[in-house]
Amino acid sequence: MNKSQNATHDTTHFGFEQVAVADKERRVADVFHSVAAKYDLMNDLMSMGVHRLWKAIAIEYSGVRRGQRVLDIAGGTGDLTQRFSKLVGPSGQVVLADINDSMLKVGRDKLQDNGVSGNVRFVQANAEMLPFPDNHFDCITIAFGLRNVTDKQKALESMARVLKPGGRLLVLEFSKTENPLLTKIYDAYSFNLLPKIGKLIVNDSESYKYLAESIRMHPDQETLRGMMEQAGLVRCKFYNMTGGVVALHKGIKP
Repeated sequence: MNKSQNATHDTTHFGFEQVAVADKERRVADVFHSVAAKYDLMNDLMSMGVHRLWKAIAIEYSGVRRGQRVLDIAGGTGDLTQRFSKLVGPSGQVVLADINDSMLKVGRDKLQDNGVSGNVRFVQANAEMLPFPDNHFDCITIAFGLRNVTDKQKALESMARVLKPGGRLLVLEFSKTENPLLTKIYDAYSFNLLPKIGKLIVNDSESYKYLAESIRMHPDQETLRGMMEQAGLVRCKFYNMTGGVVALHKGIKP
């Protein structure tokens, strides 16, 4: 009995596989070291190009204005950071945070190539232990990153801590489809075709297999909304996109 309880506490999922909690962070890091150079292409493949529309909708819901301070967690190659940089202007600030140094380097290089500088900082940080003061940000986003975090509840609580009262948290993530036929089609694409494309494009089918599995292991829409409320956020809502392939969750710090 005790042994199985310990196993539950000491292990977590890495895709469909059970691994030691201490090992998951390293294995997720290996995935993103592998795919960092072609991460934008990977997003196109995983979403069939629709991720740009999903991100544009998240920007609209963020309500970010000039002079505000924004944290883009798991900011990757900087898609959201680039747009937020324009919205907050010279008097505002955007912090692109990512736990993975390969992703940060790709993001920094891409934003510099696109002429984005001055109001953007890059920070290597773990979402579960954000290295920022309490009540610091007007808005926090995490797009396609929460499913890779080991302790999601701890991460949401960390995000809530660094939000200002009245600040918004937006979680954009692959979720659970509403239509059984769409689910069947999307599963066939994710588990059969996507790893083969990964093998072809970056010679790495295993990373793409993990990414597909991690989507299925992520909490459904209602569960994630409950987790955000448990983290102390209020007026938590979610908006399904593309039939629930992706959901945008939003909560406010009281």
